Amino acid sequence: MSNKPNYFLSILKMKCPHCRRGDMFRNKNPFQLRFSKIFDMYEKCPVCQQKYELETGFWFGTGYVSYALGVALSVFNLVWYWFFFGMSWKDDSIFWWLGVNGIILIALQPWLMRISRVIYLYFFVYYDEDTAQLPDAPAAHDHSH
Repeated sequence: MSNKPNYFLSILKMKCPHCRRGDMFRNKNPFQLRFSKIFDMYEKCPVCQQKYELETGFWFGTGYVSYALGVALSVFNLVWYWFFFGMSWKDDSIFWWLGVNGIILIALQPWLMRISRVIYLYFFVYYDEDTAQLPDAPAAHDHSH
């Protein structure tokens, strides 16, 4: 029996949903200076060869995931802000929260965009325990586009 990789850690590490070992993105850092490289993904998993873009236009659905994550993060920000600073219309603290929340959302946008793709793909591609028998991906970079 194989040691099944953790579902949530695989999502956070942005690993292939099929084998949970191969990277989905060529560069692991979403906060790189070149925004054009944020979505620089492998066409297929370097370990199990699972295709990532299941059909043309597949990634359009990630907007719904990104929206839900943005709302959840905003609610989380509201709770901690209210707990630490309080919230009132009288002292304009709601506007301060809106500013802080906006800055946090903008700062995390590259990560949110990537994790939305990962979560969306996990809806459609399921883990296959047989992939645990596959050798790890070679260290050489995949040059297929």
